[in-house]
Amino acid sequence: MAEPVAPTKDRVPPQNPDAEIAVLGSLLIDNQTIPEVAQILERGDFYSRDHQAIYDAIVELFDQGKPVDLVLLTEALRHRDALDRVGGAAYLVSLLEKVPSAANAEYYAGIVRQASVRRRLIHACTEIARDSYDGTVPTDSLLDRAQAEVFAVTQGDRSNEPVAVRDVLQSIFDDIENIRESRITGLRTFFNDLDDLTCGLQRSDLIIVAGRPSMGKTTFALNIAMRVALGGWPRPNKAEAKPVLIFSLEMSKPVIARNILCGYARVDAHRLRRGLLPREEINALTMKAGDLYEAPIYIDDTPGLSLRDLRTRARRLMLTEPRLSLIVVDYLQLMEERQAENRQQEISIISRGMKALARELNVPVIALSQLNRATEARDGHVPRMSDLRESGSLEQDADLVILLYREEPYNPGARPGEADLIVAKQRNGPTGTVTVTFLKNYLRFEDRSQQDQPHF
Repeated sequence: MAEPVAPTKDRVPPQNPDAEIAVLGSLLIDNQTIPEVAQILERGDFYSRDHQAIYDAIVELFDQGKPVDLVLLTEALRHRDALDRVGGAAYLVSLLEKVPSAANAEYYAGIVRQASVRRRLIHACTEIARDSYDGTVPTDSLLDRAQAEVFAVTQGDRSNEPVAVRDVLQSIFDDIENIRESRITGLRTFFNDLDDLTCGLQRSDLIIVAGRPSMGKTTFALNIAMRVALGGWPRPNKAEAKPVLIFSLEMSKPVIARNILCGYARVDAHRLRRGLLPREEINALTMKAGDLYEAPIYIDDTPGLSLRDLRTRARRLMLTEPRLSLIVVDYLQLMEERQAENRQQEISIISRGMKALARELNVPVIALSQLNRATEARDGHVPRMSDLRESGSLEQDADLVILLYREEPYNPGARPGEADLIVAKQRNGPTGTVTVTFLKNYLRFEDRSQQDQPHF
């Protein structure tokens, strides 16, 4: 058995002052290394507060488009009232003298980063150890927090640290340029009218897709997941393909995969189940299966999944698939939360947890939800946001609410093959209704402009 580790009190935290000096000297020698190092390090990665101040001034000068030399750096630190604290101009000169060249700047930055990660791990584990001695903290909460803390370290997450407004403003102007080029700021669903209304699915957003049974909620969500993973529609684009994770609490992996394949190949799913496919549809399945074989779609069909288990599995996939871009949960009311005292509280906890997961992983999370029976008694049966089942917290926590409605199930022959995507809530945009085509037998939604396009 390993010997217990001594307490961290009075022990020097991991650090490498020489590597920190080498990084700063390299940046002064060759300004072209600043963008590469900035991708690796942030201010807090330096252990020395003096080095933090120097690095921050260097990056700010570079962001302003100014040359980073001793004269301008000295003036920048003096303007911040930090020059004397860091050792004056003489210390800045010494940084240059101690580094022969900037050739190894990224290597030195990696050493500084490793020490920073170790310090953050020590801090996280110390906090967890302290709370573990506190018998009032629930074990499930401790486990979830431990996973979240370690995951944040591995991902380099600094979302809880203060950020200068200049950095936020820069990202805003980057978004403005992207909007001018493509009008889409988020993840494209490739439902063009929906993307025009929402500007795509935004990172860290919780998206609720709700409807009464048999409206096509699962099919719609799987269609979005398929299009994202294929990278384009109606033709795939491997260069734009993005990993997606589907949690199916109702259907098995083979059923999900079969439904995705039928939707993509535009093959009658009912005839497939009965073994009545004509040869041309079998050929279509075979051809389209090749595209899906390479698509980064991940399916978890564990029934009765808890919020903690779902978060754990999503974090684990993010470690192996850091480009994970979308999570789909089908559906929210089938999840379990044992700590809740009643069903309404249970859904509230799950809803808040879904939103927290979207923010933690910085991806949109689509959660499917049932609507209550109020729509059945209403003239026209058109759903409202107040129909969200079992909890008003869904309405509160969601950034985007899409209510799926088809008239045909209520009035056979009325608006055949049409479905309304009612955007009932959009936290940062307008509401509205988008009408699409629903091909029920093919398990496929399409833009109305796609109806007449060839499908093989």
